[in-house]
Amino acid sequence: MFTGIIEVMGEVSEIISAGTNKSFWIKATLAPDFKVDQSIAHNGVCLTVEEINGEQYKVTAVQETLEKTALEDWQKGTKINLERSLLPSSRLDGHFVQGHVDATATCTHIENVNGSYEIQFSFPESFAPYVVEKGSISVNGISLTVFEVTEHSFKVAIIPYTWQHTMLHLLKVDEKVNIEFDLIGKYILRKLSLNNS
Repeated sequence: MFTGIIEVMGEVSEIISAGTNKSFWIKATLAPDFKVDQSIAHNGVCLTVEEINGEQYKVTAVQETLEKTALEDWQKGTKINLERSLLPSSRLDGHFVQGHVDATATCTHIENVNGSYEIQFSFPESFAPYVVEKGSISVNGISLTVFEVTEHSFKVAIIPYTWQHTMLHLLKVDEKVNIEFDLIGKYILRKLSLNNS
């Protein structure tokens, strides 16, 4: 479980394909503090640390993960948001994020608004019930609040600190991101769908 509050940015240093899987070596200042078998959120995708070598560590994504996320687009040099899992004693500054990506969204517009930023994303219309005005969403692992919600798009407002300390300042129009919808909302919708069937 994560909170969507990014600790540090990492950088993909090597990609190894093996069958339908891809392994990634990632350089990060926090790597020496990681442990093998530890769960780390990578742009919102929960992956397990397999090996550690100084300031680099290795994770592997299976075909299912590659198909449902934007990890397939990663290249050597790609910057990614990293967050370690939540400690029971930690403050929950963001919202509950599982690291189980629901879909990808596409950046359609970025606007500088006097030093802060507004970013618009389009997403598959089938997920419209999960996006609620002023609700929480995880975008590449970042806990954000949505506004100007339509059936296939939403906006987020980014403060300067988040802009500089996450990969958002590197984001480009037409780039794909990983999105995870609010956990509580998903359970409520599931319960309502079962009651109506």
